Amino acid sequence: MRHLPKTVSAAAAVAAGVLTVSAVATGAAGAATPGPRSLYAPSDLVLTVGQGEDAATATVQRAVTLSCAPKASGTHPAPRAACAELNSVQARFDTLVDASPTAVCTQEWNPVVVSAAGVWKGKHVAWTTTFGNPCEMRAGLANTTLLNF
Repeated sequence: MRHLPKTVSAAAAVAAGVLTVSAVATGAAGAATPGPRSLYAPSDLVLTVGQGEDAATATVQRAVTLSCAPKASGTHPAPRAACAELNSVQARFDTLVDASPTAVCTQEWNPVVVSAAGVWKGKHVAWTTTFGNPCEMRAGLANTTLLNF
């Protein structure tokens, strides 16, 4: 059996060290999936009001952001109340819309679409509803903080 001189094994150890440092410097070792940034599941939404029948083609008139974890924030005018309301209905947006409002509105067809898209407690959410005109929208959303912005 033949033995390699110690200088060869030392050279191999140095080469392995150089390769390891090189891999770290080029980012190969950083390819691992990053861990969670927070103890809270993400809850970030974009809420929009647009002119048109369908959220995909409507002209957006207003839009706000709402983040509920770890604390309420965003461009929504009342983020704390909106997050509390969203939590109380477990992100079932339809329950926030009054199906039979008492307001008197004209019967004109001037559709307005309200939508919510994003993540609620780590799960993807997408919701839209269309009102016949702005008066019907105001009446249908009169009792909600979340969708009044």
